[in-house]
Amino acid sequence: MPRNLPLLSYLRAFEATARLGSVTRAADELGRTHAAISRQLQLLQDQFDAPLFDKAGTGLRLNEDGATFYATVTRAFDLLEECYHELKTGRSEASVHIACSATFAMAWLVPRLGEFYRLRPGCRVELSMSSTARDSGMSRARDGVDMTLSWDRLSRPVVQRHFVPLGPVSFGLVSAPDYPFRSEGNGSSFPVRISHGHMDGQWTNWQAATGHEISASDELCFPHVHLCVSAAVAGLGVALVERRFALKELQSGKLVQRSEFLTFNDGFVAMMNPARPLSPAATAFLNWLKAAFSEEQI
Repeated sequence: MPRNLPLLSYLRAFEATARLGSVTRAADELGRTHAAISRQLQLLQDQFDAPLFDKAGTGLRLNEDGATFYATVTRAFDLLEECYHELKTGRSEASVHIACSATFAMAWLVPRLGEFYRLRPGCRVELSMSSTARDSGMSRARDGVDMTLSWDRLSRPVVQRHFVPLGPVSFGLVSAPDYPFRSEGNGSSFPVRISHGHMDGQWTNWQAATGHEISASDELCFPHVHLCVSAAVAGLGVALVERRFALKELQSGKLVQRSEFLTFNDGFVAMMNPARPLSPAATAFLNWLKAAFSEEQI
């Protein structure tokens, strides 16, 4: 049997007008026109077959019937609002929103998520892909992100935001075993270098930090690190990569190390969103990340 109740839009118009004492202010709060709110109030009073307001100067004042009904509507709205916020907060605390590069998600995070879910079966991880691991990931995903995972210390050596260190990052040269590569003292030469198209200055910064001079006749650019690694495996050139993203290929012999790796201690960081306090789920995920990085063998 259907409930014998006024439309919710009528009740919202009534509650806002009674609370604010003005149709105009109620219309502003609800994003409706003055005429629309007035019409809803009139329809509600028609259903009651009695007025709920008296005129009070340029505004409205609840009469006796209106005050009695307002007390009930307010209690009902308070209960609805309380339940809504409890459910919404409970849902957000059971999930964590992460922004990270597609390469990190594919090569490291997603293969390990089963471990996190076994530890926290009631928690879910939501991912937003950024084109790079740069500090812009947070602004790209906006306030819904709990943390942004950043590792590109060659392009962005300084982290501007509040961050939690997770582990080291190491950058070096890799290529297919049979790719032509010549080493001469503190330098090396080869036909093609493979670069990430969105990570400016990686080669220049790596050379400046290591003192290793590079001579390459040509350059190929790709938008993701995993594509750079795949291009190196295919024998297209020499790639400058973070070691963990080429670790499987190095261990299998598909790639060989062509230089020493430049290490940044605590270079992999979680940049926290200052506008979003850590939920229990985000705290659990961050602690799991710290433990996973501390146990990692690279």
